[in-house]
Amino acid sequence: MKLGVVIEKDEDGYYVGNVPTLPGCHTQAKSIDELMERIKEAIALYIEVSGIDIGEHREFIGVQFVEVEGC
Repeated sequence: MKLGVVIEKDEDGYYVGNVPTLPGCHTQAKSIDELMERIKEAIALYIEVSGIDIGEHREFIGVQFVEVEGC
């Protein structure tokens, strides 16, 4: 199973991973490698606890960036 993960870096230097197709499934770590291990654990726990069928969820397509003036 492959799931998309959005990764951002917060103001404290932590990497934050979010799985858009699994609402509320996210984690953070000091390195990308550690983040990827933690997000795999978070996904497994999410599926175990929720009992969802991944096939029922929307497919993650990608991320687009937009510029907003005045911000």
